[in-house]
Amino acid sequence: MEMSLRLRLTLLYSTLMGAILLVISAAVTLVITALLMNQIDETLDIAQDLVVSKIIVDPLGKVRAELEPTDMSSDVYMQIWGLNGQLQSSFGTPGYYEITPFDESALQSEKPRYRDMSGEGWHVRVLSVPLVKDGHRVAVLQLATKLDVVEAARKNLTDVLSIIWIVAVLFSGLVVWLTIGQTLKPLGAITEAVEQINRADDLSRRIPYNGPNDDEIGSMVGSFNQTLERLEALFTSQQRLLADVSHELRTPLTVIKGNVDLMRRMKSLDAESLTSIDQEAGRLTRLVGGLLLLAQAESGKLTLVMKKVELDLLLTEVFQEMSILAANKVHVHLNEIDQVYVNGDRDRLKQVFINLTANAIQYTPPGGDVYVSLEQIKDQARIIVRDTGPGIPSEDLPHIFERFYRAEKSRTRGKSTGFGLGLSIVNWIVERHGGRIEVSSQDGKGTAFAVWLPLFRNP
Repeated sequence: MEMSLRLRLTLLYSTLMGAILLVISAAVTLVITALLMNQIDETLDIAQDLVVSKIIVDPLGKVRAELEPTDMSSDVYMQIWGLNGQLQSSFGTPGYYEITPFDESALQSEKPRYRDMSGEGWHVRVLSVPLVKDGHRVAVLQLATKLDVVEAARKNLTDVLSIIWIVAVLFSGLVVWLTIGQTLKPLGAITEAVEQINRADDLSRRIPYNGPNDDEIGSMVGSFNQTLERLEALFTSQQRLLADVSHELRTPLTVIKGNVDLMRRMKSLDAESLTSIDQEAGRLTRLVGGLLLLAQAESGKLTLVMKKVELDLLLTEVFQEMSILAANKVHVHLNEIDQVYVNGDRDRLKQVFINLTANAIQYTPPGGDVYVSLEQIKDQARIIVRDTGPGIPSEDLPHIFERFYRAEKSRTRGKSTGFGLGLSIVNWIVERHGGRIEVSSQDGKGTAFAVWLPLFRNP
């Protein structure tokens, strides 16, 4: 069974705390032991000075120390060993050590030496010092003291530190468990909220959080709520797109099917029906082409061939083509036009101006006017396409570049209510050229689109 995050963090912190306390305890034990050993060594040094000051060498070369029982501490013992390995003098030597050197290996040492010795239940600290007379070593002085105090202090310190270690680890583990539980409590609420969203498929819900917004959990909740908001908007947009695409496809298909059924009943080809079928088939082709173009644009597969474009010449071509399209229905005018160069994809820019002009012609009533102009303003080119049509309601202006947006006044496809894909494509192309598109409109007075593009600059 997998451990929870709370338990893992608690165990990790407790383990780290235990390791740190263990290192500190070992360091304290070593320091205290070293201090006690230094005190013992100082005691042995003092005893050495006292013994050396009272050593007497008789004519036969025997070395002895004339010590009184009160001269040295009762826990310090002395032996003087001759070079022949015979004990020549002793003081307070206990038990086994009455006939045995404290440190037999040090009897041949030429220098003073400290050493811990154990034997027969004894654990002592031994100082061995060679005794020299007239430049010759005559004996070896060995002083010893028991290490019972050091061992008892070490044991008591170890016991105390062990108890402190256990209590500290348990207490820190409890504190960490409670603290982490309180810290991770919002995560439980987040998990529950996400599960409820998944079960209900309700992207409109948001994760509640009452803590500070600038901490890690607050930032995570904020980011998650923003993600939910974007997903909700995307999901709503997709639903509307599917509904609108279905509507856009159903209308021409219904017209085509109706005309086919009519000719089947008439058992003859009808020119008007064929013309209607051709128009609706063309409309379907443009719709599918627009969808494919937007799909390529959003996936990054639509590349623009950027080069120097003579914009005034391009607009002249658009004007000539759109004049033919308008025929006698609408008057298309080419107003002031400056000689301007921009860096862009000529075909896509032409698509922009054809789309805007065609829309102006379509929504302008018979006898109306469409004006196209080009002007250089500082380091930008401004192209305006203006018509004298019915205009666009102010509540619809912010949405006209959305795919298949239709005015809420009529959700039924009509010549004056649908915006289709054209303006979405226009907006995408203009933005990819580093420009922007603006629109202004008044009900009953017409609409004007202004396209701003940066001028061409030599590298």
